[in-house]
Amino acid sequence: MHFLLDSLRAALMGSRRYYGLLAVLFLVAAVGVRAYLTQLQHGLVVTGMTDQVSWGAYIANFTYLVGLAAAAVMLVIPAYIFHRPHAKRLVMIAEGIAVAACSMALMFVLVDLGRPDRMLIMLSGLNLPRSLLAWDVIVIPGYFALNLVIPAYVLFHHYRGEVIHENAMFPWILLTIFWAIALHTVTAFIFAADIARPFWHSALLAPRFLASAFCSGPAFLILVLVALRKWARLEVPNDVIHMLSLIVTIALQVNLVMLVGDVFTELYATAEHHRSAVYLFLGLGEHGELVPWIRSAIAMQLLAVFTLMIRPLRRNAATLLPACALTVVGVWIEKGMGFVIPGFVPTPLGEIVEYAPSLIEIQICAGVWAIGLMIFLVFAKVAIAIEHGELHARG
Repeated sequence: MHFLLDSLRAALMGSRRYYGLLAVLFLVAAVGVRAYLTQLQHGLVVTGMTDQVSWGAYIANFTYLVGLAAAAVMLVIPAYIFHRPHAKRLVMIAEGIAVAACSMALMFVLVDLGRPDRMLIMLSGLNLPRSLLAWDVIVIPGYFALNLVIPAYVLFHHYRGEVIHENAMFPWILLTIFWAIALHTVTAFIFAADIARPFWHSALLAPRFLASAFCSGPAFLILVLVALRKWARLEVPNDVIHMLSLIVTIALQVNLVMLVGDVFTELYATAEHHRSAVYLFLGLGEHGELVPWIRSAIAMQLLAVFTLMIRPLRRNAATLLPACALTVVGVWIEKGMGFVIPGFVPTPLGEIVEYAPSLIEIQICAGVWAIGLMIFLVFAKVAIAIEHGELHARG
């Protein structure tokens, strides 16, 4: 109880900059909640989704966030498998990102269902082991619980000044690594198993999901660590940043090679079932809503990978941070709007109905991201206070 109360007190105490950031995020979240209440009142008709395009910005964000959550293992593996002590001190930050990402992913599923009571209907109709959706329902809360319980255990012992026996933790660390890979693999299989959407039928889908997660996740983590080093006095050794930037470089190269392979297969010998890819990359007649999205995403990733492949640029913060930002945004577009929406255009009947998110959807998406960032901010505030010895058990 003392640990919980002291953690709450540490989360509520901070500098003027900390309060200002929380206030901005709270206002954005409040706008999102208000928009969600409007959606509850009028239904999903207030969104840009239709009978033809039934998944939109909500599932696009969900797909990206599942990968962002899984990418936490890119710091867990060096810390506990290869015993990098500097990485071990920063695992809590990666776990905090995973907790926030899982929270946002679950919130996006909730808002996409339209009414909260439909979640109970979905859970009551699960069909294990046949249903892939049932496996997704298991892996996401399970990964969320692992990334919440393990840091809580570590922080509680550090709070009491006790030594943690890593041999007892190691099986749980291995389970977390396995679960992270299963998390994004199952999500990819949900798309690939939809026989009515040929755009998602690719044997490379699960590897592409993992590659994109392992480049955008560490890139996001680099941005967070640099910000915390500057504003929260967190000790972040340069060798950890260099290690993560190398992971981003390799994973981004793999992701782009797989993307080129899929694009060549879809566009070189065009058939009827390739029309979704043609719509995405070239447009179909006057219909080309997503063409600027995917071209800008590819341009961002190419610029980022060319920057990161040059070692002096990769080790220079002035070029590393923009490259990481381009990676995060580029992968978000590619795995979100550039992946989910084309699966519905054209429809199995050949009908072309384009999609663009409504203002309500944009406000709800911003609100969910604001709530997730607040969760991470509070988590990081408490974790840093404990690791710095500012928050500890009395006596």
